[in-house]
Amino acid sequence: MREIKAVAGGKVTIKDTVEEIYEKRITPYGNGAKIDAPKRYMRKRVFVIVLKD
Repeated sequence: MREIKAVAGGKVTIKDTVEEIYEKRITPYGNGAKIDAPKRYMRKRVFVIVLKD
C-alpha cells in the first residue's frame, strides 16, 4: 500500500502515469459539498488537492 502524507505549503510529486488533470469548483450539496467528475472516472481512485484562493 502506498502512503500519502499531507504537507501544508509543500510540493506534490506524482510519479505514476497521469491520465488527466482537470479543475472543478466545489458546490454545495445538502449539508456538505461535492465535486462533479466525468462518468469515465467512475470506480477510479482519485485524489483531491485543496488550494488556497
